[in-house]
Amino acid sequence: MYPSFTPPRQVKIGDAAAFAGITPRAIRHYHEIGLLPEPERGGDGRRRYGYDDMIRLLWIRKMADAGISLDDMRTAFGEARGEAGDETLDQAPDIGSVLSRLEETLAAQEAAIKRRRAAVQRLQAVGSPLGLLSELVTDRLSHLPPGALRPSDLDALLVTERIFGPLGAAIQAGTFIVLATHPDLRAEEDRLEAAEAALDDGVELDDPRVEELAVQRCAHQMALNRASEAAGLDAAEEEIFEAYDADLKGEEGTLMSAATAITKMPYDFSPARMRCLELAGRLFGEALAGAHCADS
Repeated sequence: MYPSFTPPRQVKIGDAAAFAGITPRAIRHYHEIGLLPEPERGGDGRRRYGYDDMIRLLWIRKMADAGISLDDMRTAFGEARGEAGDETLDQAPDIGSVLSRLEETLAAQEAAIKRRRAAVQRLQAVGSPLGLLSELVTDRLSHLPPGALRPSDLDALLVTERIFGPLGAAIQAGTFIVLATHPDLRAEEDRLEAAEAALDDGVELDDPRVEELAVQRCAHQMALNRASEAAGLDAAEEEIFEAYDADLKGEEGTLMSAATAITKMPYDFSPARMRCLELAGRLFGEALAGAHCADS
């Protein structure tokens, strides 16, 4: 003999949720967003779910497991309902229209996971926050001994990478390589930074110190350039440019413009200090132009 049983024609929300492997709260949410039609209530005021409802819930669970969003599910079920010609879903939902978007999303997630894993591996290998910067920057500084880079150096690279991207930070890394390997230039950098910090809000724009420090900053920057060239860092930067251009495809739009980023990064610099930096930048540009003319 075979056991005899009669399946229920309808079940309560708790039983429906248990069979579908979800929660009653999730089912109520599906009702709220129009993903699952709300069934009529029985004599006791409670919802009763039939076969079609359970089929819909099972498809929802399968689609959710595949990573399809609730909005895309509504689209898919809407298309299937339209093909059926009424409110009864008598076929599996046509989800072809959303699969291409899902594939793109999954590809992006895979790329993000790959980047995160690489960052974690760099962090483990480097053993400092330097590993959290881009591979382009980390690789360029990896030969420096522990402690050669100061926290302020890493902070500067972090900001530069945000504004100008990995390439900009990798180029700036050359300056920190020179400072880490030339104690005299590091000492001069510290002296200039302290003097520039002293240009507070109480210093007038026409104070002689502003121009004097700008001239000294320009001379220091030229000395850094000479040390960089002597160490062959300029040639290394050419290789970085070439490698970065080859790997850039698909990432051009991931950064905000430099002009936008600069206006959103706060620096508590006085007008006098800003004037000093602007003047130093202009003098440095003129000095570089003069050097190039002399070489040619």
